[in-house]
Amino acid sequence: MSIRDPQPPAFPVSAVILAGGRATRMGGDDKGWVPLAGRPLVEHVLERLRHQVDEVLINANRNQARYRALAPVVGDDNAGFLGPLAGMQAGLSAARHDWVLFVPCDGPGLPRDLMARFRSALNEQPTSELVVAHDGSHLQPVVALLHKSLLPSLQQALAEGERKTAAWFARHRMAVVSVADQPDAFINLNSPSELADYEARLLADGNGAAREQA
Repeated sequence: MSIRDPQPPAFPVSAVILAGGRATRMGGDDKGWVPLAGRPLVEHVLERLRHQVDEVLINANRNQARYRALAPVVGDDNAGFLGPLAGMQAGLSAARHDWVLFVPCDGPGLPRDLMARFRSALNEQPTSELVVAHDGSHLQPVVALLHKSLLPSLQQALAEGERKTAAWFARHRMAVVSVADQPDAFINLNSPSELADYEARLLADGNGAAREQA
């Protein structure tokens, strides 16, 4: 793939909230609509995301009409819940802008300066094709900024049976951004007990996400 010119600091960005999974660890419930401190998880994500980007889409394979009340919806191009890569393919295909930010629907602690951090990384590594968040210990591959030029590679990877996001990322020029200073940025809410524990902590702190201001 050819190396692009450096991006201007104010380049426009689309965002895609990934809500297309099965959520088997949440008993099959659609994770975006699981309530946290009085609001669905997806609404917490939207509140943190909207002021950082120029367009928001939601990748969903069920409850699409309900999601459509919040933002335009795109479904996976492939049947069978193929995972985050399928949602990224759908998002890259539908997004208006060349750079597309992907975040999960169950990320109520999403950093409010996430795009500022990713833009800074692109300024430092202007030939990068994607930018990925890191929690200080591990990559967080569903919190990533991808260029639309990656779409043909992603389509080929899915056709070949690739399902691991990090494995596909490793094929491309990748910048990594640490968000280790925000320990709740990637809070794990994969079970009702984890959700309840996090909600209790938010409410005990007196600053639950439902009451946060932009």
